[in-house]
Amino acid sequence: MNTNEALEKIKRTESPLKRQLLTAALITSLLERQGKPAPIVIGGCALSYYSREVYFTADLDLAYADREALDAVLKELGFRKEGRYWVSEELKMAVEAPASSLVGEDSPIEIVELTEGLQCTIIGIEDLIIDRLNACKHWKSEMDCEMAELLVRRYSKELDWTYLEKKAALPDNNTLSELLELKKKAER
Repeated sequence: MNTNEALEKIKRTESPLKRQLLTAALITSLLERQGKPAPIVIGGCALSYYSREVYFTADLDLAYADREALDAVLKELGFRKEGRYWVSEELKMAVEAPASSLVGEDSPIEIVELTEGLQCTIIGIEDLIIDRLNACKHWKSEMDCEMAELLVRRYSKELDWTYLEKKAALPDNNTLSELLELKKKAER
């Protein structure tokens, strides 16, 4: 699928989440053509994906180190810079790259196959849960508390609990007790 066909497909896509994932996949494709690594979908869009759209966000957050390459691709796709966001009225989309990478070499990711060879990379559910637990505990965000619980309940049998507990115990996170409480709730 060429760039123009992909853009037309994105425009015709009703689901905001699918539109965001297709946009991430197109950005990935264009970066990989340059020999660059794939960006990683993080934040609210990743939460929307794993929560099966229980949560919705209007923007697409990406973790990507090479800002120049990402900016050039977004400009090529017709996005324009507005503050910290890249915005496309045509695609009804805002893109932000708030992180340069995921923390840790062993961070799990999920590759999502979309259509005609397009795929995007999403932060692993374990790191997303840690992110929500941090917002819950340290920012007192009730929504993030609820989302962390929803994810643990929904995916408890599939989670890498060794990785999760190790990550939650790190001083930067300090959310192990909260995680273990959610684990107990999920097992009931």
